Amino acid sequence: MRFGILGALETPVPVGGPRPRSLLAALLLDAGQIVSAERLIDALYGEEPPSGAANALQSQVSRLRGKLGDASLIELHPSGYRLAVDREDVDAHVFTRLAAEGKRALAAGDHKQATALLSDALALWRGPALADIDAPFAEGHATRLEELRIAAVEDCAEAHLDPSELIAGLKAETVKYPLRERLRGLLMRALYAAGRQAEALAEFEDIRRVLAEELGADPSAELAAVHVALLRGDQRQAPALPAQFTSFVGREDELRVVGDRLRDSRLVTLLGPGGAGKTRLAIEAARSYEACFVDLAPLTGGVAQAVMAALGLRESGLLAAPGPADVEGRLLAALAGRELLLVLDNCEHVVADAARLVHVILGGCPGVTILATSREALGITGEVLSPVPPLSPEPAVRLFTDRARAVSPGFVADETVAHICQALDGLPLAIELAAARLRSLTVQEVATRLDDRFQLLTRGSRTAAPRHQTLRAVVEWSWELLEPDERALAEKLSVFAGGATLEAAERVCGGTVDDLASLVDKSFVEASGGRYRMLDTIRVFCAERRTENVHRAYAEYFLELARAADPHLRRAEQLDWMSRLKAEHGNFFATLRWAVEHDTELALSLVSALSWYWYLSGTRTEIIPLTARLIELVEPADCEEEYVLCVLHSVAGGPGGFEKHIARAREIMSRIGALRQPYVVVAWALFEGPPIEGEPISPMRKAFAENPDPWFQAVLKFSTGYVAWLTSGEIDTAGQLVEEGLAVFRHLGERWGLAQCLDALAAFADAAGDHTRSLAMTAEALGVMRELNAVEELADLTSRGAARLLRAGRTEEAEASYAQSAEYAKRAGVLATLAVAWSGLGEVARLRGDLKKARELQERALAQCTEDWVNANARTQIFLELGRVAALEGATAEAVAHFERAASLAHASRIQTVEDEAVAELTRISSA
Repeated sequence: MRFGILGALETPVPVGGPRPRSLLAALLLDAGQIVSAERLIDALYGEEPPSGAANALQSQVSRLRGKLGDASLIELHPSGYRLAVDREDVDAHVFTRLAAEGKRALAAGDHKQATALLSDALALWRGPALADIDAPFAEGHATRLEELRIAAVEDCAEAHLDPSELIAGLKAETVKYPLRERLRGLLMRALYAAGRQAEALAEFEDIRRVLAEELGADPSAELAAVHVALLRGDQRQAPALPAQFTSFVGREDELRVVGDRLRDSRLVTLLGPGGAGKTRLAIEAARSYEACFVDLAPLTGGVAQAVMAALGLRESGLLAAPGPADVEGRLLAALAGRELLLVLDNCEHVVADAARLVHVILGGCPGVTILATSREALGITGEVLSPVPPLSPEPAVRLFTDRARAVSPGFVADETVAHICQALDGLPLAIELAAARLRSLTVQEVATRLDDRFQLLTRGSRTAAPRHQTLRAVVEWSWELLEPDERALAEKLSVFAGGATLEAAERVCGGTVDDLASLVDKSFVEASGGRYRMLDTIRVFCAERRTENVHRAYAEYFLELARAADPHLRRAEQLDWMSRLKAEHGNFFATLRWAVEHDTELALSLVSALSWYWYLSGTRTEIIPLTARLIELVEPADCEEEYVLCVLHSVAGGPGGFEKHIARAREIMSRIGALRQPYVVVAWALFEGPPIEGEPISPMRKAFAENPDPWFQAVLKFSTGYVAWLTSGEIDTAGQLVEEGLAVFRHLGERWGLAQCLDALAAFADAAGDHTRSLAMTAEALGVMRELNAVEELADLTSRGAARLLRAGRTEEAEASYAQSAEYAKRAGVLATLAVAWSGLGEVARLRGDLKKARELQERALAQCTEDWVNANARTQIFLELGRVAALEGATAEAVAHFERAASLAHASRIQTVEDEAVAELTRISSA
């Protein structure tokens, strides 16, 4: 008989009302042990039992024996009562044993065993312990068991090989236990492992606030150490690998070989035809590494961008001007110093681009090892080829049996299965497709139909069929077994380059939910996370048979989605919509690629609708070749705003060759009227830089101001105020305008504008000497940036916050913030921001009298800082600092040269505040 108290009381037979249930629960807590009558009375009645409690207990025991149906289950002893139940038959005792064994395994370093034990332990919980027991003893025991449960949750999270899978559960637990520091530290690690560094750091800020408010305390040394490790990038990230929903069968020897080759070589390529199991083998081989998985199957180019996205890195920051974007440079900077296994799957689709990028990464990032899968070798020096052979007979039969039992429980393999597997050349995908047919066919029918298919294929010579032909034959056979409606749906689904939601599949393809479910059952479609996708081999097969042109419906659906999303990206719900658009990245790219060749008007509309998303998400370089081609194909007569946006995206790859288009865009913006996509003004302002002092109000600014959307009004107030301060140093009017913009952004809940306004107001307060307000504004802006997961801006803003700390006289905190900014910048590969952080650390060194270190850091920063208007302020500050260092060293002529350079650059860039600083330094040095 089994009993449960981890939740409501669970018994093999009904035992009656509250009194007998409470008595049984009390006995179960000490199952197999004698419990005195006094203890039971205290448990049931508390410290003041009624008279006659002993007689009442005897009566209750008697009734409980009757309910249980076996009087011997409750034994009477001179010293009390004993429930004659094995402790292994009570869930709480099993849980306690498993949790203790799991903790010991964790301490011994056996994380796999610990995870298994602790997961089994936690699976026993059905709800709060003793949930339906209202007796004096229940609360104390429930609290004790709950403490054991949450400790097991923490141990399990620490042991788990991929803690990113536990994020949702850990978040729920931190809501219940907001002050539990170990739990919060584990959530931080899990978020970091999933590539969500900004969220991980936000969790630390949250618990620091809660501890201060609730307890007046700071985070423990242990939690602070986790925080520092995340900032430095020391925290090992768990493998970022696709979840697998079936068992791994029959590749143990190959897995061992691949592991050996990865230890000896930095580039291993798994070679084999489609359906050989290369991807699954690569995923399993990567499980013991810090790994990043990149699927190249949907691509025709843009390999570096795909790797950036898989690493959770953006191609550009929110404040970057739309100039050249060095994606490979940022990627190399982000990977430098990291120990990482990069898994590049399906390289055959972009083999030349993949080979070139692999060569660059291996040469510039000594800690990176690459595991590639491909149907052909990459062909570069140092590549170790690892062919993926067919499954041998015994593992092939095991795989067939395993997959067959998913559709036909209790299936037992016989000689016919061995014959099928041999006929299928041991190809895993072919075996899985055949096994899926056991839902409607017998194993003998599967074998007979396959034999017929192969005889037709090879004209009687079975040995003449190569392995790729075998797979094609099985796919074709499976195809012919589909119902007509299922075939039609499969053909249309093949148009999706990045999988499809149920809504997208229904809108673009028609068909029914039942047809889609049937395709999943028959292994033609995979379902995961609310999305449906085809394996590449099957998708290509279905696309070849597609007779109905569904590209237009596909393109129109994704244009409609982009247009629907655009206004939401400027409201409080922007994070949800960004996540939704990110999931459709492959489909948007495929839509744009088709539209450029077949419907330029639709292509222009799509570029316009997605421009703000691409800006916020920092992903634009992949579309550069398409927008560059598009502006050569269209005349901007009826689509001028869209044309300008296309030009701005195109010059992100460098302005060379686009001079006539830039001139045309400039002419359009000089006379622009009512705006359909007002974001074009934001993008153009970033491209052109601040307005020239005294220039009249431009038509585009007038058109922007006339837009009734409050977001655009807020942007106008912010930009007008900020530029006024930047060019004149005047704070009062500028501050009022930015405050008005801030109020609107707060009301809308829009994070980008909120962060910009907070940062600007922090700068104003800093300039006015109000350091308390400045630092408070900076802290709030940092929190908003973390929500946006904009690590580049987090690096930049942290650096500006460090400068404000320095001016507030908090040198040690400033140094720590500059170092933190440098770590952010390294992780994101943002070299310009890294230069600013180095310059700040150089200023700290100067203030401490270490002029040698100060000069070294400033010169390193200057060499790293690019010459464009976005970085003009940083360069002027570096020249100022170099001048100050030179002056302290007694090198007066050099100091004057640096100050003059700073003044000239600030004047040209219309940065009045910095120009005033440079002039003051020149005056000081000349009067010395």
